[in-house]
Amino acid sequence: MQVELKKIIENLSKEKGLSKEIVISALIEGIKTAAKRKLGNKAKVEVKYDEEKGELEIYRLREVVEKINDSKIEISIDEAKKIYPDIKIGDIIGEKMELQDLGRIAAQIVKQLFSQKLRLAEKQIIYEEYKSKLGEIVSGYIHRFDKRGVILSLGRAEALLPEEEQVPGEKYIRGHRLKALIIEVYRQHEPQIIVSRSHPAFVKKLFEKEVLEIQEGIVKIMAIAREPGSRTKIAVTSINPNIDPVGACIGVRGSRISVILEELNISKADKKESKEKIDVVLWDPDPAKFVYNALAPAECSKIIVDEKNRTLEVVVPDDQLSLAIGKKGENVRLASKLVGWKIDIINETQYLRRQEPEFLKLIKVTGLSDEVAGYLYEANIKDLKTLVNTSVEKIIELTKLSFEEVEKILEKVKKEINA
Repeated sequence: MQVELKKIIENLSKEKGLSKEIVISALIEGIKTAAKRKLGNKAKVEVKYDEEKGELEIYRLREVVEKINDSKIEISIDEAKKIYPDIKIGDIIGEKMELQDLGRIAAQIVKQLFSQKLRLAEKQIIYEEYKSKLGEIVSGYIHRFDKRGVILSLGRAEALLPEEEQVPGEKYIRGHRLKALIIEVYRQHEPQIIVSRSHPAFVKKLFEKEVLEIQEGIVKIMAIAREPGSRTKIAVTSINPNIDPVGACIGVRGSRISVILEELNISKADKKESKEKIDVVLWDPDPAKFVYNALAPAECSKIIVDEKNRTLEVVVPDDQLSLAIGKKGENVRLASKLVGWKIDIINETQYLRRQEPEFLKLIKVTGLSDEVAGYLYEANIKDLKTLVNTSVEKIIELTKLSFEEVEKILEKVKKEINA
């Protein structure tokens, strides 16, 4: 029996991934609880396990007294002397019991409590294991789907990829392997592991795993901005002047970045579907130089820095404006997040117009955009007086505004001139 018990403990320890100490502790606690159910809650029970012999010893502890008030915790001196002749009043006597003495129901309780405590111990170990992995990437299989999102199997544990942490356009197929970033771990009935594929730190961790120079601390990631499924900008620097940080991240012929892009686009089912792109740019402590790099692939002609308001006015060639802004403003939006400053992009023509005080005043009073005001400028309407003397029909033709809108603008202009 003892040999069997020892083998059972060893097998359970391996199967559950628990230490033998935890398994033994769960068994002892289960026996103690079952014994108290049999003998009463007040009863004192001691359980010992001899690991070398694989033996369990169960003792019921009672105090030796002259007169018994509670037989569950006390034994008379006369009864005690039958067991230990030299016993004295006030001593504690341990009466050895066998597991079968607890009865069939108690044995079932031991089994039930033992299994319960093992499950709790296993959950605690899983919780502690993944709590220590917070902010790290894990890999798992898509196990199932429920109303909360995608459930990944990580082996002994499961992780939830909620809808809000998924990448737009990704398709998930049961059985496929997927990587994700652990963003939260907490306890409920089961350890809850929440993962993300849309978080910017997911891309950052992929670079850390793929680029040796980042692992060694030679290349550092200084900032990252991401629009999941579409585009990411990542700014890097090097503590070694002989190491090109951008080249290190891209790799020879794009070998390193291609691995990262493959992972980011692994769940894009349609090959024709637009895939996420990555711009690796050189970080610079000077915001003007940094924004020049951050707006790539667009080129900048001039950068005006407003440190007080943390604003950068960027002038680009006329034919580079749409490239600098990007599709739906994506390029400038990501560059702004990356640099941490507000970015205002204008083309060279707009910049030259802004050098004329009267035209600037016209824009301020009318509230017209640079683009619409530019139509007036091209028609040689560069100041308030010229504008007020221009026919409503002509202004409508140039600006494409409604009659009512033009009338309101002209009222503002007249008030300003007469002020």
